[in-house]
Amino acid sequence: MAEIKAEKKNRLTLYIIVALLIGITLGFILNKNYVDQENAKIASADAKIEFINGEISLASDSIVYQKLEQEKKGIVAQRSEAIAARDKKMEPFSLMADIFLRLIKMIVAPLVLCTLVVGVAKLGDINTVGRIGGKTLLWFISASLLSLLLGLILVNLFEPGTAMHLPLPESNERVVTNTGFSLKDFLYHMFPSSVFEAMAKNEILQIVVFAVFFGVATAAVGEHGKVIIKAFDAAAHVILKVTGYVMNFAPLAVFGAMTAVIAKQGLGILKTYSLFIGEFYIGLALLWTLLITAGFFIIGKRIITLIKRVKEPVLLAFSTSSSEAAFPKTMEELEKFGCKDKIVSFVLPLGYSFNLDGSMMYMTFASLFIAQSYSIHLALGTQLSMLFVLMVTSKGIAGVPRASLVVIAGTLATFNIPEAGLALLIGIDPLLDMGRSATNVIGNSIATAVVSRWENSLEAPNS
Repeated sequence: MAEIKAEKKNRLTLYIIVALLIGITLGFILNKNYVDQENAKIASADAKIEFINGEISLASDSIVYQKLEQEKKGIVAQRSEAIAARDKKMEPFSLMADIFLRLIKMIVAPLVLCTLVVGVAKLGDINTVGRIGGKTLLWFISASLLSLLLGLILVNLFEPGTAMHLPLPESNERVVTNTGFSLKDFLYHMFPSSVFEAMAKNEILQIVVFAVFFGVATAAVGEHGKVIIKAFDAAAHVILKVTGYVMNFAPLAVFGAMTAVIAKQGLGILKTYSLFIGEFYIGLALLWTLLITAGFFIIGKRIITLIKRVKEPVLLAFSTSSSEAAFPKTMEELEKFGCKDKIVSFVLPLGYSFNLDGSMMYMTFASLFIAQSYSIHLALGTQLSMLFVLMVTSKGIAGVPRASLVVIAGTLATFNIPEAGLALLIGIDPLLDMGRSATNVIGNSIATAVVSRWENSLEAPNS
Protein backbone atom coordinates (compact mmCIF):
# COMPACT_ATOMS: atom_id res chain seq x y z
CA MET A 1 0.00 0.00 0.00
CA ALA A 2 2.84 2.39 0.92
CA GLU A 3 4.59 1.62 -2.39
CA ILE A 4 1.38 2.34 -4.35
CA LYS A 5 0.96 5.69 -2.55
CA ALA A 6 4.60 6.61 -3.18
CA GLU A 7 4.22 5.69 -6.87
CA LYS A 8 1.09 7.87 -7.17
CA LYS A 9 2.86 10.73 -5.41
CA ASN A 10 5.91 10.51 -7.70
CA ARG A 11 3.63 10.28 -10.72
CA LEU A 12 1.74 13.43 -9.71
CA THR A 13 5.03 15.30 -9.21
CA LEU A 14 6.17 14.17 -12.66
CA TYR A 15 2.86 15.25 -14.20
CA ILE A 16 3.16 18.68 -12.59
CA ILE A 17 6.71 19.16 -13.93
CA VAL A 18 5.66 18.00 -17.42
CA ALA A 19 2.62 20.30 -17.32
CA LEU A 20 4.88 23.19 -16.28
CA LEU A 21 7.22 22.66 -19.24
CA ILE A 22 4.39 22.12 -21.75
CA GLY A 23 2.66 25.27 -20.45
CA ILE A 24 5.81 27.35 -20.95
CA THR A 25 6.31 25.96 -24.46
CA LEU A 26 2.69 26.45 -25.54
CA GLY A 27 2.61 29.89 -23.93
CA PHE A 28 5.64 30.92 -25.99
CA ILE A 29 3.99 29.65 -29.20
CA LEU A 30 0.72 31.46 -28.44
CA ASN A 31 2.61 34.61 -27.56
CA LYS A 32 4.19 34.65 -31.00
CA ASN A 33 1.22 33.47 -33.09
CA TYR A 34 -2.12 33.83 -31.29
CA VAL A 35 -2.10 36.94 -29.10
CA ASP A 36 0.75 38.67 -30.90
CA GLN A 37 -1.47 41.47 -32.29
CA GLU A 38 -2.94 42.27 -28.87
CA ASN A 39 0.53 42.20 -27.28
CA ALA A 40 1.83 44.54 -29.99
CA LYS A 41 -1.03 46.98 -29.38
CA ILE A 42 -0.38 46.93 -25.62
CA ALA A 43 3.37 47.47 -26.10
CA SER A 44 2.72 50.33 -28.53
CA ALA A 45 0.25 51.93 -26.11
CA ASP A 46 2.75 51.63 -23.23
CA ALA A 47 5.43 53.36 -25.31
CA LYS A 48 3.04 56.16 -26.29
CA ILE A 49 1.87 56.65 -22.69
CA GLU A 50 5.48 56.83 -21.49
CA PHE A 51 6.28 59.42 -24.17
CA ILE A 52 3.19 61.51 -23.34
CA ASN A 53 4.03 61.39 -19.62
CA GLY A 54 7.40 62.88 -20.50
CA GLU A 55 5.75 65.59 -22.58
CA ILE A 56 3.26 66.34 -19.80
CA SER A 57 6.07 66.83 -17.27
CA LEU A 58 7.61 69.45 -19.61
CA ALA A 59 4.35 71.19 -20.62
CA SER A 60 4.05 74.75 -19.31
CA ASP A 61 0.95 75.78 -21.25
CA SER A 62 -2.41 74.64 -19.79
CA ILE A 63 -3.99 74.11 -23.24
CA VAL A 64 -1.12 71.84 -24.33
CA TYR A 65 -1.34 70.04 -20.98
CA GLN A 66 -5.07 69.35 -21.38
CA LYS A 67 -4.59 68.19 -24.98
CA LEU A 68 -1.89 65.74 -23.91
CA GLU A 69 -4.06 64.46 -21.06
CA GLN A 70 -6.95 63.88 -23.46
CA GLU A 71 -4.68 62.03 -25.86
CA LYS A 72 -3.37 59.92 -23.01
CA LYS A 73 -6.92 58.92 -21.96
CA GLY A 74 -7.64 57.73 -25.49
CA ILE A 75 -4.49 55.60 -25.58
CA VAL A 76 -5.24 54.15 -22.13
CA ALA A 77 -8.72 53.17 -23.37
CA GLN A 78 -7.20 51.46 -26.43
CA ARG A 79 -4.75 49.64 -24.19
CA SER A 80 -7.59 48.42 -21.95
CA GLU A 81 -9.47 47.12 -25.01
CA ALA A 82 -6.38 45.21 -26.19
CA ILE A 83 -5.89 43.67 -22.72
CA ALA A 84 -9.56 42.64 -22.60
CA ALA A 85 -9.28 41.04 -26.05
CA ARG A 86 -6.12 39.18 -25.04
CA ASP A 87 -7.70 37.98 -21.78
CA LYS A 88 -10.72 36.74 -23.74
CA LYS A 89 -8.50 34.67 -26.03
CA MET A 90 -6.57 33.20 -23.08
CA GLU A 91 -9.65 32.63 -20.94
CA PRO A 92 -9.83 28.82 -21.44
CA PHE A 93 -6.29 28.46 -20.04
CA SER A 94 -6.82 30.93 -17.19
CA LEU A 95 -10.01 29.10 -16.21
CA MET A 96 -8.07 25.87 -15.57
CA ALA A 97 -5.97 27.57 -12.90
CA ASP A 98 -8.85 29.67 -11.53
CA ILE A 99 -11.17 26.70 -11.05
CA PHE A 100 -8.44 24.68 -9.34
CA LEU A 101 -7.67 27.56 -6.96
CA ARG A 102 -11.39 27.95 -6.22
CA LEU A 103 -11.57 24.26 -5.34
CA ILE A 104 -8.55 24.61 -3.07
CA LYS A 105 -10.04 27.69 -1.38
CA MET A 106 -13.25 25.67 -0.91
CA ILE A 107 -11.20 23.21 1.17
CA VAL A 108 -8.83 25.49 3.08
CA ALA A 109 -11.26 27.29 5.43
CA PRO A 110 -13.04 24.17 6.78
CA LEU A 111 -9.73 22.27 6.92
CA VAL A 112 -8.06 25.02 8.97
CA LEU A 113 -11.07 25.21 11.30
CA CYS A 114 -11.36 21.46 11.87
CA THR A 115 -7.64 20.72 12.22
CA LEU A 116 -6.91 23.68 14.48
CA VAL A 117 -9.87 22.97 16.78
CA VAL A 118 -8.73 19.34 17.08
CA GLY A 119 -5.09 20.40 17.51
CA VAL A 120 -5.84 22.90 20.28
CA ALA A 121 -8.32 20.57 22.03
CA LYS A 122 -5.85 17.66 21.96
CA LEU A 123 -3.16 19.85 23.50
CA GLY A 124 -5.32 19.84 26.61
CA ASP A 125 -5.39 22.73 29.04
CA ILE A 126 -4.82 26.42 28.38
CA ASN A 127 -1.29 26.20 29.82
CA THR A 128 -0.24 23.68 27.15
CA VAL A 129 -1.79 25.82 24.42
CA GLY A 130 0.03 28.86 25.80
CA ARG A 131 3.36 27.02 25.99
CA ILE A 132 3.25 25.62 22.46
CA GLY A 133 1.71 28.82 21.14
CA GLY A 134 4.54 30.83 22.72
CA LYS A 135 7.20 28.63 21.12
CA THR A 136 5.42 28.80 17.77
CA LEU A 137 5.14 32.59 17.84
CA LEU A 138 8.78 32.89 18.93
CA TRP A 139 9.86 31.05 15.78
CA PHE A 140 7.37 32.91 13.57
CA ILE A 141 8.43 36.36 14.78
CA SER A 142 12.12 35.47 14.46
CA ALA A 143 11.63 34.09 10.94
CA SER A 144 9.51 37.10 9.94
CA LEU A 145 12.12 39.58 11.15
CA LEU A 146 14.85 37.59 9.40
CA SER A 147 12.88 37.62 6.12
CA LEU A 148 12.06 41.34 6.26
CA LEU A 149 15.58 42.31 7.32
CA LEU A 150 17.15 40.15 4.60
CA GLY A 151 14.96 41.83 1.98
CA LEU A 152 15.95 45.26 3.31
CA ILE A 153 19.69 44.44 3.28
CA LEU A 154 19.66 42.91 -0.20
CA VAL A 155 17.67 45.68 -1.87
CA ASN A 156 20.10 48.23 -0.42
CA LEU A 157 23.04 46.12 -1.54
CA PHE A 158 21.82 45.42 -5.09
CA GLU A 159 19.89 48.70 -5.62
CA PRO A 160 17.85 47.23 -8.52
CA GLY A 161 15.63 50.32 -8.85
CA THR A 162 18.37 52.91 -9.40
CA ALA A 163 18.60 52.13 -13.13
CA MET A 164 14.94 53.11 -13.68
CA HIS A 165 15.29 56.92 -13.19
CA LEU A 166 11.51 57.41 -13.28
CA PRO A 167 9.88 60.85 -12.88
CA LEU A 168 7.48 61.19 -9.97
CA PRO A 169 3.93 60.43 -11.19
CA GLU A 170 0.82 62.48 -10.55
CA SER A 171 -0.32 62.16 -6.96
CA ASN A 172 -3.77 60.92 -7.92
CA GLU A 173 -2.57 57.88 -9.87
CA ARG A 174 -3.43 54.58 -8.16
CA VAL A 175 -2.84 50.96 -9.03
CA VAL A 176 -4.23 49.05 -6.04
CA THR A 177 -6.96 50.36 -3.78
CA ASN A 178 -5.83 50.64 -0.17
CA THR A 179 -6.54 52.51 3.01
CA GLY A 180 -3.02 52.71 4.41
CA PHE A 181 -1.91 51.26 7.72
CA SER A 182 -4.48 51.44 10.51
CA LEU A 183 -4.25 49.59 13.84
CA LYS A 184 -8.05 49.71 14.10
CA ASP A 185 -8.49 48.08 10.67
CA PHE A 186 -5.90 45.45 11.51
CA LEU A 187 -7.66 44.50 14.77
CA TYR A 188 -11.07 44.44 13.06
CA HIS A 189 -9.54 42.23 10.39
CA MET A 190 -8.13 39.91 13.06
CA PHE A 191 -11.22 39.35 15.23
CA PRO A 192 -14.31 37.94 13.47
CA SER A 193 -17.83 39.25 13.99
CA SER A 194 -19.09 35.96 12.53
CA VAL A 195 -17.15 32.75 11.98
CA PHE A 196 -19.49 31.92 9.07
CA GLU A 197 -18.65 35.21 7.37
CA ALA A 198 -14.94 34.55 7.99
CA MET A 199 -15.22 31.11 6.38
CA ALA A 200 -17.23 32.46 3.45
CA LYS A 201 -14.52 35.06 2.78
CA ASN A 202 -11.62 32.67 3.55
CA GLU A 203 -10.32 35.04 6.26
CA ILE A 204 -7.74 32.61 7.64
CA LEU A 205 -6.61 34.83 10.54
CA GLN A 206 -10.19 35.23 11.79
CA ILE A 207 -10.80 31.48 11.50
CA VAL A 208 -7.62 30.87 13.49
CA VAL A 209 -8.79 33.19 16.30
CA PHE A 210 -12.19 31.47 16.51
CA ALA A 211 -10.66 27.98 16.32
CA VAL A 212 -8.24 28.70 19.19
CA PHE A 213 -11.08 29.92 21.45
CA PHE A 214 -13.32 27.01 20.42
CA GLY A 215 -10.53 24.43 20.86
CA VAL A 216 -9.58 25.69 24.32
CA ALA A 217 -13.27 25.66 25.37
CA THR A 218 -13.70 22.13 23.97
CA ALA A 219 -10.76 20.90 26.05
CA ALA A 220 -12.08 22.74 29.13
CA VAL A 221 -15.49 20.99 29.17
CA GLY A 222 -13.77 17.62 29.56
CA GLU A 223 -15.80 14.51 28.72
CA HIS A 224 -18.47 16.42 26.78
CA GLY A 225 -15.79 17.86 24.51
CA LYS A 226 -14.63 14.44 23.30
CA VAL A 227 -17.68 14.18 21.04
CA ILE A 228 -16.76 17.51 19.42
CA ILE A 229 -13.13 16.47 18.97
CA LYS A 230 -14.17 13.18 17.38
CA ALA A 231 -16.61 14.93 15.02
CA PHE A 232 -14.10 17.60 13.92
CA ASP A 233 -11.36 14.96 13.54
CA ALA A 234 -13.64 12.88 11.29
CA ALA A 235 -14.56 16.00 9.28
CA ALA A 236 -10.86 16.81 8.81
CA HIS A 237 -10.18 13.31 7.43
CA VAL A 238 -13.11 13.65 5.02
CA ILE A 239 -11.81 17.02 3.82
CA LEU A 240 -8.34 15.54 3.32
CA LYS A 241 -9.94 12.82 1.19
CA VAL A 242 -11.65 15.54 -0.88
CA THR A 243 -8.23 17.18 -1.16
CA GLY A 244 -6.88 14.01 -2.75
CA TYR A 245 -9.55 14.21 -5.43
CA VAL A 246 -8.90 17.91 -6.07
CA MET A 247 -5.13 17.39 -6.28
CA ASN A 248 -5.60 15.17 -9.34
CA PHE A 249 -6.43 18.36 -11.26
CA ALA A 250 -3.17 20.09 -10.22
CA PRO A 251 -1.28 19.34 -13.49
CA LEU A 252 -4.12 20.88 -15.53
CA ALA A 253 -4.05 23.98 -13.32
CA VAL A 254 -0.28 24.32 -13.66
CA PHE A 255 -0.50 23.90 -17.44
CA GLY A 256 -3.23 26.55 -17.72
CA ALA A 257 -1.52 29.03 -15.40
CA MET A 258 1.88 28.83 -17.11
CA THR A 259 0.40 28.96 -20.63
CA ALA A 260 -1.59 32.10 -19.78
CA VAL A 261 1.32 33.89 -18.05
CA ILE A 262 3.89 33.22 -20.81
CA ALA A 263 1.41 33.92 -23.63
CA LYS A 264 0.54 37.30 -22.13
CA GLN A 265 3.97 38.39 -20.90
CA GLY A 266 6.28 36.46 -23.21
CA LEU A 267 9.69 35.06 -22.35
CA GLY A 268 11.05 38.54 -22.99
CA ILE A 269 9.77 39.64 -19.60
CA LEU A 270 12.55 37.55 -18.07
CA LYS A 271 15.09 39.67 -19.95
CA THR A 272 13.41 43.02 -19.24
CA TYR A 273 13.39 42.53 -15.49
CA SER A 274 16.13 39.91 -15.31
CA LEU A 275 18.15 41.99 -12.85
CA PHE A 276 15.29 42.42 -10.39
CA ILE A 277 14.04 38.85 -10.80
CA GLY A 278 17.56 37.41 -10.50
CA GLU A 279 18.41 39.40 -7.38
CA PHE A 280 15.08 38.51 -5.76
CA TYR A 281 15.60 34.80 -6.41
CA ILE A 282 19.14 35.07 -5.03
CA GLY A 283 17.52 36.52 -1.91
CA LEU A 284 15.04 33.64 -1.74
CA ALA A 285 17.88 31.11 -2.12
CA LEU A 286 19.74 32.83 0.73
CA LEU A 287 16.57 32.81 2.85
CA TRP A 288 16.10 29.10 2.19
CA THR A 289 19.71 28.51 3.24
CA LEU A 290 19.27 30.46 6.48
CA LEU A 291 15.98 28.74 7.36
CA ILE A 292 17.37 25.27 6.59
CA THR A 293 20.53 26.04 8.60
CA ALA A 294 18.45 27.21 11.57
CA GLY A 295 16.36 24.04 11.26
CA PHE A 296 19.50 21.92 11.12
CA PHE A 297 20.69 23.24 14.47
CA ILE A 298 17.40 22.14 16.04
CA ILE A 299 16.31 18.95 14.25
CA GLY A 300 19.67 17.84 12.85
CA LYS A 301 20.24 15.94 9.62
CA ARG A 302 16.53 15.13 9.33
CA ILE A 303 16.08 18.62 7.86
CA ILE A 304 17.26 17.17 4.52
CA THR A 305 14.58 14.46 4.71
CA LEU A 306 12.00 17.14 5.47
CA ILE A 307 12.94 19.19 2.40
CA LYS A 308 12.68 16.05 0.24
CA ARG A 309 9.29 15.29 1.78
CA VAL A 310 7.77 18.65 0.95
CA LYS A 311 9.13 18.94 -2.59
CA GLU A 312 5.70 18.19 -4.09
CA PRO A 313 3.77 20.88 -2.15
CA VAL A 314 6.65 23.29 -2.80
CA LEU A 315 6.43 22.58 -6.54
CA LEU A 316 2.65 22.97 -6.43
CA ALA A 317 2.92 26.31 -4.62
CA PHE A 318 5.55 27.45 -7.13
CA SER A 319 3.47 26.41 -10.14
CA THR A 320 0.16 27.91 -8.98
CA SER A 321 1.63 30.98 -7.21
CA SER A 322 -0.42 30.02 -4.13
CA SER A 323 0.86 28.68 -0.83
CA GLU A 324 -2.79 27.94 0.04
CA ALA A 325 -2.91 25.40 -2.79
CA ALA A 326 -0.16 23.41 -1.06
CA PHE A 327 -1.67 23.52 2.44
CA PRO A 328 -3.43 20.11 2.52
CA LYS A 329 -0.51 18.26 0.94
CA THR A 330 1.99 19.97 3.28
CA MET A 331 -0.05 18.83 6.28
CA GLU A 332 -0.05 15.24 5.01
CA GLU A 333 3.71 15.19 4.35
CA LEU A 334 4.57 16.69 7.77
CA GLU A 335 2.62 13.95 9.54
CA LYS A 336 4.41 11.31 7.44
CA PHE A 337 7.72 13.00 8.35
CA GLY A 338 7.00 12.31 12.03
CA CYS A 339 5.34 15.46 13.36
CA LYS A 340 2.39 14.61 15.61
CA ASP A 341 -0.98 15.50 14.15
CA LYS A 342 -1.86 17.76 17.11
CA ILE A 343 1.30 19.84 16.52
CA VAL A 344 0.76 20.00 12.75
CA SER A 345 -2.90 20.92 13.25
CA PHE A 346 -1.89 23.77 15.55
CA VAL A 347 1.28 25.20 13.99
CA LEU A 348 0.62 24.95 10.24
CA PRO A 349 -2.70 26.89 10.17
CA LEU A 350 -1.11 29.58 12.35
CA GLY A 351 1.78 29.72 9.90
CA TYR A 352 -0.57 30.67 7.09
CA SER A 353 -1.40 33.85 8.99
CA PHE A 354 1.83 34.63 10.82
CA ASN A 355 4.72 33.04 8.95
CA LEU A 356 4.72 33.79 5.21
CA ASP A 357 8.50 34.23 4.98
CA GLY A 358 8.77 34.56 1.19
CA SER A 359 5.97 37.14 1.02
CA MET A 360 7.51 39.23 3.80
CA MET A 361 10.96 39.32 2.22
CA TYR A 362 9.32 40.42 -1.03
CA MET A 363 7.48 43.27 0.72
CA THR A 364 10.61 45.09 1.87
CA PHE A 365 12.40 44.24 -1.38
CA ALA A 366 9.53 45.55 -3.55
CA SER A 367 8.73 48.63 -1.45
CA LEU A 368 12.32 49.89 -1.47
CA PHE A 369 12.74 48.96 -5.15
CA ILE A 370 9.86 51.32 -5.99
CA ALA A 371 11.38 54.08 -3.83
CA GLN A 372 14.73 53.62 -5.63
CA SER A 373 12.98 53.74 -9.03
CA TYR A 374 11.72 57.26 -8.24
CA SER A 375 15.09 58.28 -6.73
CA ILE A 376 13.49 58.65 -3.29
CA HIS A 377 16.11 58.35 -0.56
CA LEU A 378 14.87 56.77 2.66
CA ALA A 379 16.97 57.08 5.80
CA LEU A 380 17.86 53.90 7.70
CA GLY A 381 15.45 54.85 10.50
CA THR A 382 12.60 55.23 7.99
CA GLN A 383 13.45 51.89 6.41
CA LEU A 384 13.38 50.19 9.82
CA SER A 385 10.01 51.85 10.54
CA MET A 386 8.76 50.45 7.22
CA LEU A 387 10.02 47.01 8.26
CA PHE A 388 7.99 47.03 11.48
CA VAL A 389 4.87 48.37 9.71
CA LEU A 390 5.15 45.49 7.24
CA MET A 391 5.69 43.10 10.16
CA VAL A 392 2.27 44.02 11.55
CA THR A 393 0.27 44.58 8.36
CA SER A 394 1.44 41.34 6.75
CA LYS A 395 -0.17 39.20 9.45
CA GLY A 396 -3.30 37.55 8.15
CA ILE A 397 -2.40 38.15 4.52
CA ALA A 398 -4.03 35.54 2.32
CA GLY A 399 -1.74 32.90 0.83
CA VAL A 400 -3.18 33.53 -2.63
CA PRO A 401 -1.73 35.18 -5.76
CA ARG A 402 -0.87 38.89 -5.52
CA ALA A 403 -2.22 39.42 -1.98
CA SER A 404 1.18 40.96 -1.13
CA LEU A 405 0.54 43.87 -3.52
CA VAL A 406 -2.31 45.16 -1.36
CA VAL A 407 -0.12 45.24 1.75
CA ILE A 408 2.68 46.92 -0.21
CA ALA A 409 0.23 49.53 -1.52
CA GLY A 410 -0.80 50.42 2.02
CA THR A 411 2.83 50.68 3.13
CA LEU A 412 3.75 52.92 0.17
CA ALA A 413 0.91 55.28 1.10
CA THR A 414 2.14 55.40 4.70
CA PHE A 415 5.63 56.50 3.63
CA ASN A 416 4.56 58.80 0.76
CA ILE A 417 6.05 56.61 -1.96
CA PRO A 418 4.10 56.74 -5.27
CA GLU A 419 1.64 53.85 -5.35
CA ALA A 420 1.72 54.02 -9.16
CA GLY A 421 5.13 52.34 -8.82
CA LEU A 422 3.29 49.06 -8.31
CA ALA A 423 2.75 49.11 -12.08
CA LEU A 424 6.47 48.30 -12.35
CA LEU A 425 5.84 44.98 -10.59
CA ILE A 426 2.40 43.86 -11.71
CA GLY A 427 3.69 42.52 -15.03
CA ILE A 428 6.34 40.31 -13.44
CA ASP A 429 4.53 39.64 -10.17
CA PRO A 430 3.32 36.16 -11.25
CA LEU A 431 6.95 35.12 -11.76
CA LEU A 432 7.95 36.53 -8.37
CA ASP A 433 4.85 35.12 -6.66
CA MET A 434 5.86 31.60 -7.63
CA GLY A 435 9.14 31.87 -5.73
CA ARG A 436 7.74 33.49 -2.61
CA SER A 437 4.81 31.01 -2.45
CA ALA A 438 7.24 28.09 -2.53
CA THR A 439 9.31 29.78 0.18
CA ASN A 440 6.20 30.17 2.36
CA VAL A 441 5.71 26.39 2.24
CA ILE A 442 9.35 25.73 3.15
CA GLY A 443 9.21 28.21 6.06
CA ASN A 444 6.02 26.76 7.55
CA SER A 445 7.23 23.18 7.14
CA ILE A 446 10.47 23.92 9.00
CA ALA A 447 8.55 25.84 11.70
CA THR A 448 6.27 22.84 12.32
CA ALA A 449 9.22 20.43 12.55
CA VAL A 450 11.11 22.78 14.90
CA VAL A 451 8.16 23.19 17.29
CA SER A 452 7.68 19.40 17.23
CA ARG A 453 11.32 18.96 18.29
CA TRP A 454 10.99 21.58 21.03
CA GLU A 455 7.96 19.66 22.36
CA ASN A 456 9.82 16.30 22.08
CA SER A 457 7.08 15.20 19.68
CA LEU A 458 9.14 14.46 16.57
CA GLU A 459 8.75 10.77 15.81
CA ALA A 460 10.20 8.41 13.22
CA PRO A 461 8.82 8.76 9.67
CA ASN A 462 5.46 7.00 9.13
CA SER A 463 6.32 5.84 5.62
